Parts: sequence; C-alpha cells; structure tokens
Amino acid sequence: MSEEQSTRPRWRHGRPPWAREWREGDARPSWWPANEPFPPRDWPRMRPRFMRRVAFFAFLAFLFFAFLVAVFVTVLINFFSPATRGGPHPIVFVIAGLFLLMVVFNMGRQGVRRFAAPLGDLVDAAERVERGDYSVRVEARGPRSLRAFASAFNAMSARLERSEEERRRLLADVTHELRTPLTVVQGNVEALIDGVHPPDETHLRAILDETHVVARLIDDLRTVSVAEAGALPLHRESTDLGALVRDIIASFDATAGSAGVMLAVDTTGNLSLDVDPVRIREVLTNVVANALRYTPAGGRITVHATGFEHDVSIAVADTGPGIAPDVLPHIFERFTRSAESPGAGLGLAIAKSLVVAHGGTIDARSEPGRGAEIRFTLPRGTAS
Repeated sequence: MSEEQSTRPRWRHGRPPWAREWREGDARPSWWPANEPFPPRDWPRMRPRFMRRVAFFAFLAFLFFAFLVAVFVTVLINFFSPATRGGPHPIVFVIAGLFLLMVVFNMGRQGVRRFAAPLGDLVDAAERVERGDYSVRVEARGPRSLRAFASAFNAMSARLERSEEERRRLLADVTHELRTPLTVVQGNVEALIDGVHPPDETHLRAILDETHVVARLIDDLRTVSVAEAGALPLHRESTDLGALVRDIIASFDATAGSAGVMLAVDTTGNLSLDVDPVRIREVLTNVVANALRYTPAGGRITVHATGFEHDVSIAVADTGPGIAPDVLPHIFERFTRSAESPGAGLGLAIAKSLVVAHGGTIDARSEPGRGAEIRFTLPRGTAS
C-alpha cells in the first residue's frame, strides 16, 4: 500500500460525510434523543417552515457582514483616497455603520426572544408537572407552532389534574365504603374469639354477608374501570329487548309488591337489536333498582321501550321525590348517592359505562317533587 493511500482518511461508511449515501441508514446524530425517530415524523411538513426561518436568520447575518464590509471599505477610501478628503468625515460612516449594526442586532435579538421566551415557559411548566403540580398552565404566545404546543400542553395538564382529582376522590370513597363491612367483620370475629358470641350460623352468616358486600364492591369497581378504559368485551347477539325488559320487570315484582310500588311496561316498535344481553340486563337492573330505592309506597315505575329506525330507546320513569339540582349533573359519577341511600353509588356509573361501551348514550331528567326519568339509547348496527 502506498504512503498516499495509507494517509487518506477512512470514512465510517466508506463515503465522506457530505455524500448522500452516508446519511442513510443509521445516520442518527449522537446528540439526538435515543427514543425519538430520526428524522422527525413531521419533518416533511416542518421542512418549509424551518427553511424559511433559516433563510431569515441567514439574511440577517449577511446584512450584518455586508454593512461591516461596506463601512470598513468606506473608511479606508476616505483615509487613503485624495479625491474624497474634502467629503464627509469618516466618523460619519462609522456612526452610520454602528447604527445599522444596532438595528440588525436588535432584529436578531427580537427574533430569538420570540422563540426562546415561550419555549422557556414550556420547559418550566413541564418541570412543574414532573414534580406533580398539574395546575400549571402556559400562556399561548410566540409563533404559531409554539402557540399550538402551549394549547396542547394546557389540555394535557388539565386532563392530568382531573385524573388526579378523580383518583384521590376514588381512593377516599373506596376507603369509606370498605370501612363499614370490614368493621362489622372485625367486630364479629373479635366477639367470636372472646366468646361474646357463640360460633353459630347466625353470627357466621353476618360475617359472610359482609364479605359479599366487599366482593360486590370490588366487582363493580372492576366493571366500571374496564368499561371506562374501553377494554370491556361484549358478546353481542340478536336480542329482543322487549322480552328482556319484561323479564327484568317480572324479577322485581316481589320486591316492588312488598314496597307498595306498582311496575308497568310499555313497548313500541321493533326492539330487536344486536347487544350483549347480559350487560344490558345489568344496565336495566341497576336503573330499575335505583328507581325502586327512591320511590315511596303508592308510587309507580314505568319502563318505556321504543324502537326507532336507527336506535332503540329505553326510559325508566318513577314518581319519587326527584333528584336534587346540585346532584343531577353528577348522577352517573362513581359513589354519587344521597345521604340516606344504602348503596355504594356505583349502579348508575356502571349503567353509563356499559351503555357507552355499546356506543349508546344515557341521561337523566328530573324535577324536584315530580320524580325522575333515566333514558338510555342504543344504536343499531354498532360493532363492539
């Protein structure tokens, strides 16, 4: 091998860095984040805007150096050319050059600040979110891309704040709901151990009943969480909702009769629909049970099932005291119930989650003292 060949630089890819082939493949810069794709996914859309900004700053730099060269050349001409010694003093050109230099410098500084200040706000806000402060918001200012970034950041921060509030409320509510049955279990077990109560069927069944309450609460929470996450499996099949409604109402005959409440069913139109019958039964059972809980003796609960061209609507109306205006907007939230209600406040939350999983909607209407109506609508031909 000749000395010339041994001293020739050896490129990593066999080609110099400015060759196109060298930049293909694993040409990720060493400073680029390892978990980010290179080039960026939005690079084709970002390229024209990026090039315009590069051209703008390049123009400022060119202008700056052009003025410097012009001032320098002018000063030299005035000093050394006899023909210009009677003209303006060279200091005039120096001052003019410095003035133009300040103008160019100020334009560049304003351009940099226009990008740097909003970006600094976003960095500071992101650090606060990392520390757990989800209440932080960023003013949308600067270029359009940074304003869009700030709006997206604020939306994300608001969602995180709501999620954190819901998490804390859920933990507090679950703790409250578990405390009562666990206290009963603990008291009965201690009484059995101390010999206060005999280990007979009555006291053991009380413990068993409370464990059923805890198990039901856990199952309900799981159903709500899975449904809200969109991961609830639905086993759809052609179902006659009219027959399903009548069957569910028949199962409440004994309970309603002992409470002195009349039940009625009204069905109209084509009620055949592809749904998960087990889940829809759970929805209607929870809604009717909720209405029965608040309807006094002598009252009436009516279930209206109506088939339309594109959907089926089922409404459960009662003649109870109605829902308080301050509670009505939160009626489908977890653990929402009145102070005298014996339930955990999960029935309507489960009903909403299951209806939404079917692609439907549910809402509540009420006037204090004139009863309440809960209506849910299921669309036809919706895939799970």
